[in-house]
Amino acid sequence: MSQYLIPTYARQPLAFVRGEGVWLFDEAGHKYMDAISGIGVCNLGHCHPAVTRTLADQAGQLMHTSNLYRIPTQEALAERLCELSGMQSAFFSNSGAEANEAAIKIARLFGQRKGVSRPTVVVMEGSFHGRTMATLSATANAKVQEGFGPLLDGFVRVPFNDLDAVSALADNPDVVAVLVEPVQGEGGINIPTSDYLPGLRTLCDEQDWLLMLDEIQSGNGRTGDYFACLGDKVTPDVLTTAKGLGNGFPIGACLVAGKADGVFGPGNHGSTYGGNPLGCATALTVVNTLTDDVVDGVADKGAWLKEAFTRSFADLPMITEIRQRGLMMGIQLDRPCAELVSRAREAGLLINVTAASVVRLLPPLVISQTEMQHLVDTLSQVIHDFANEQEVA
Repeated sequence: MSQYLIPTYARQPLAFVRGEGVWLFDEAGHKYMDAISGIGVCNLGHCHPAVTRTLADQAGQLMHTSNLYRIPTQEALAERLCELSGMQSAFFSNSGAEANEAAIKIARLFGQRKGVSRPTVVVMEGSFHGRTMATLSATANAKVQEGFGPLLDGFVRVPFNDLDAVSALADNPDVVAVLVEPVQGEGGINIPTSDYLPGLRTLCDEQDWLLMLDEIQSGNGRTGDYFACLGDKVTPDVLTTAKGLGNGFPIGACLVAGKADGVFGPGNHGSTYGGNPLGCATALTVVNTLTDDVVDGVADKGAWLKEAFTRSFADLPMITEIRQRGLMMGIQLDRPCAELVSRAREAGLLINVTAASVVRLLPPLVISQTEMQHLVDTLSQVIHDFANEQEVA
């Protein structure tokens, strides 16, 4: 590892030099299936020809001006995302954490204008919203928070998928918003009941709170709808997205509607790089390619994978649950299983273990039937071998 890099990552001992669809190739030419899409980023796979072409063409025309001027590709991307989501307007950032920072600032400004001196946002146990100071404070992960106190105040935490716990805060005059992931990714692919988001929407309407959905990981087709909230028939006041929006190019967006529309005005927020011509042209190609050719098949692919893994692990008590929505999948083990990452890598498969005991799968949405079978066969063998060794031990 380079001595010139700050060691903030526990990097695995390989480097990739080329990508093609669901596959990555290392310096020695070895081939790996990327079953986490660069952590939910490359929904169209690696080096998608339409995305590559747009990047090259736009880079040859204009990469950056600034937000002091109109940016036609930014306007076109905002319109497309609002059409897809039912939202009204967009602010563009460089990442998901920055999109969530914008959401938190909107909530605070919304509250201040209502006369709330200490605006408070309701957040959930098991959540992950980013690593900036505000998003770290909103996140429920003691490990990533450790050493960075004092964290920001203005957040109150309740259990995920518990409407009663949120409703119990109705008498708290400081609450101005609820921030929640429709599916918790880092938390272990935790999927709420079907009445949860609609119930939050009703509660927020009754209390004049903002409903803010973090779709950084669940958006851009990952769950089988362009945004997960569309499948729940819920329109939030704030919706944040990133990761798959640029398919590898760093871009995020904070979309607003309803009570949140018009909260930000000139001077309230900004970003030097956010929404520049290169990023927006690329993201617009990603969005159009996903909606034209890809998203409609995601639900069926996810259902097939869940059924195939369920059959494969039927004889394995160590697997206690398989949680799945679209191509977000969490295979829950009854014990810590971080070593499965290296075992899978040795078998040519890139996976992730989150929440200590959940194998998280986020394969590219363009994965083929043959590739899905390869994923099932390879991971099943890895986990069965792990289980057999655990039994012997």
